[in-house]
Amino acid sequence: MSIRYIDEIENLSGKKVFMRVDFNVPLDDNQNITEDTRIRAVLPTINYALDNNAKIILASHLGRPKGERKEKYSMAPAAKRLSRLLGKDVKLASDCIGDEVRATIDAMQPGDIVMLENVRFYAGEEKNDRDFAKALANGCEIYVNDAFAVSHRAHASVEAITDCFPVVTAGFLMKNEMNYFDKAMQNPIRPLVAILGGAKVSGKIEVLDNLCDKVDKIIIGGGMAFTFLKAMGYNVGKSLVEDNLIETAMKAYQKAREKGVKFYLPVDCVVADQFNPAAETKVTTIQEIPEGWMALDIGPATVALFTEALQNAKTIVWNGPMGVFEMDAFSRGTFAMVSAVANSYALTIVGGGDTDVAVHRAGEYAKISYISTGGGAFLELLEGKKLPGIKVLEDKGHK
Repeated sequence: MSIRYIDEIENLSGKKVFMRVDFNVPLDDNQNITEDTRIRAVLPTINYALDNNAKIILASHLGRPKGERKEKYSMAPAAKRLSRLLGKDVKLASDCIGDEVRATIDAMQPGDIVMLENVRFYAGEEKNDRDFAKALANGCEIYVNDAFAVSHRAHASVEAITDCFPVVTAGFLMKNEMNYFDKAMQNPIRPLVAILGGAKVSGKIEVLDNLCDKVDKIIIGGGMAFTFLKAMGYNVGKSLVEDNLIETAMKAYQKAREKGVKFYLPVDCVVADQFNPAAETKVTTIQEIPEGWMALDIGPATVALFTEALQNAKTIVWNGPMGVFEMDAFSRGTFAMVSAVANSYALTIVGGGDTDVAVHRAGEYAKISYISTGGGAFLELLEGKKLPGIKVLEDKGHK
């Protein structure tokens, strides 16, 4: 079964199109949006619906209000930014369900856009509540999921709501995410190299297990590398280690070896005497990390090793930074890897969250083939899981 996309719908004119988007954007203390990639990513789908005279009802969450109405989590900043990007008025509804919202939707003209208030103001959203989903659907005729980043959640506006629509589709952002993932994992041009970083092994063990069956090389950096290094008998000082996963890490390493997958770990690192931007730092080999010091970035020899490993890559998938790149002293490793990936002759796919931020900070985002909007959703796809939001699109797409 395949997903049906919005451009496969014959007639959108005058139809009420309910579009689940992910406008969960970062805000500063004054409620100003600091980064709007997620809003810009959905513009092609919104513009397509506008060009076809649809009435567009947008639904999203922002932050974690935990089922309560909290004004600091209002969708108002997102509505304002979208209005500016489109050069068109985007009306913010007073709520996401209820008679007042229904009246607002019923008064819409073709080409109008209404943004519903935060769907997580109601506990029913995260509980995947059918009655809440029905109230959300509120007389709309076509459902569009263009929120890949929340499609790993079985939430009311993602999963349960699809039962309320005769037509269930996905948008162009979702199409991009699925197409690039397919190119990377289902039909890759080889060699296929996976780079995994970030602080912990715990969120990535299933990913590693699945990747061992698919990739040619695995590169491990970030804090998670030190659980592997400790498993191999190295003294890693006060570096981050998940002691309860040492055995699991060793099994993952052994599986990669058995499958003929080349497995790369750091050979040197930048160490500090404390977790602090002003800490004393030095570069040491993995064998010489001083007692009481912690590794917070990969070192220059590791950068050279990892860059060399990417030389013949034809497809690269990357999730997780190589160190604590938020602090200048420990950012060089991550930024050097951004440069190596960006300047490779491979199809390059970067998965959400911190890695996305690092690529933008390094100014290399234009050279990356695709930057995913989903952190958790991207990881779950790498684990080989079927995401609830994707599954319903496949089940109901062409009924």
